[in-house]
Amino acid sequence: MTNSENPYIVRKDNPAHKRLLKRKAKEVRFQSYGIISIAIASLFLLTLLTTIVTEGTGAFFKTEIKLSILFDEEIIAPNGDTSIEALAKINYVKIVRNSLKELFPDVKKRKELRRLYGLMSNASELKVRAMVEADPSIIGTRSEIWLPASSDIDMLMKGNISRDIEEKLRRVKDNQIAWVDKIALEGNLRCKFNTEFFTNGDSREPEQAGILGAMIGSFFVILVCIGVAMPLGVGTAIYLQEFAPKNKFTDIIEVNINNLAAVPSIVYGLLGLAVFLNFFGMPRSSAMVGGFALSLLVLPTIVITTRNALAAVPPSIRDAAIGLGASPMQTVMHHVVPLAMPGIMTGVILSIARAIGETAPLLMIGMVAFVADVPSSISDPSTALPVQIYLWFDSPEIGFKEKTSAAIMVLLAFLIVANAVAVYLRNKFERKW
Repeated sequence: MTNSENPYIVRKDNPAHKRLLKRKAKEVRFQSYGIISIAIASLFLLTLLTTIVTEGTGAFFKTEIKLSILFDEEIIAPNGDTSIEALAKINYVKIVRNSLKELFPDVKKRKELRRLYGLMSNASELKVRAMVEADPSIIGTRSEIWLPASSDIDMLMKGNISRDIEEKLRRVKDNQIAWVDKIALEGNLRCKFNTEFFTNGDSREPEQAGILGAMIGSFFVILVCIGVAMPLGVGTAIYLQEFAPKNKFTDIIEVNINNLAAVPSIVYGLLGLAVFLNFFGMPRSSAMVGGFALSLLVLPTIVITTRNALAAVPPSIRDAAIGLGASPMQTVMHHVVPLAMPGIMTGVILSIARAIGETAPLLMIGMVAFVADVPSSISDPSTALPVQIYLWFDSPEIGFKEKTSAAIMVLLAFLIVANAVAVYLRNKFERKW
């Protein structure tokens, strides 16, 4: 039999062969489209992360100036009273300004003096005050102390304020640049790791602002959210999946739960405003109300993921337990739920990770207010990390720009850790049936 007579050999001029080539070409094009889409998405993600890291890294460092501080007894304790009450009433700004005037004695005019005083942050006064209150014996002595520079000088040293642009177009003037250069040339200027970014609350001054209050607020919010959403969501899922009768009423409940998972988050904020604040009268701007609002947001997701985890447990587990005399409750709680626990925990962690990054519900219940104090309980006025990012982004000062990016980096770190924990739990404890 010749090749032309063999029915299993497809000739190139055969229509079936041409269709096969077209199908293979379509598959290659489809794979190429997928690779190109992934590459474009990865490029956008890489650009976003690079921009955030580039702009936010500077917030983890601060500029300090070393001054020779004279703890003048005539200013601090003119009457010899060194009690805490008396020391708290002293104007320590004058002590810092006197040190600056000693450093630049030629500066006499009022306008130039204001610019000279603008080299230092208002936090300098607080640091000097804290030193005096901690050790009154230093009154009358002189010490060289590193004090924080102002936000404008900090931005200048980090390159965020250009020296090349016209003087009237920048906040730092030429004489201020000359003074800073002289200080740096004498070795009295340094860049140090900014621990205050993690230990301070919010502030109107960029160089003093930190994320501690927002982090504690987020912790309280998530604590309340977990305490409310996890038991309710898991309990609801167990009942609907294992015990609830299959009728129209439960069908309506399931449909509504699936629909609630797709409701925009701001709607839950409006619901929290109407129910928790206006009806129940809970404290406004508190982590308690924020936790309740976010628990409504993640509750449908927890119910759905928990039901899927329970449904993945083979029916043979239930049949075996019941066959050995276990009650339905014992079967579910002693056998089904433990086997579904990895999937349940994964769903809960991913839901909480979503809640950490939510802003709209918290804005609606008043957590957008400026709160400088670090909250000590769930009922105290507080803010959260996403809201803090929103507030800093809306601030006109250039110093808050890098603080915004740095806070985003911290928030992303939390989300990455939460997702990594979820992946670890799923891979380590997941059962293959």
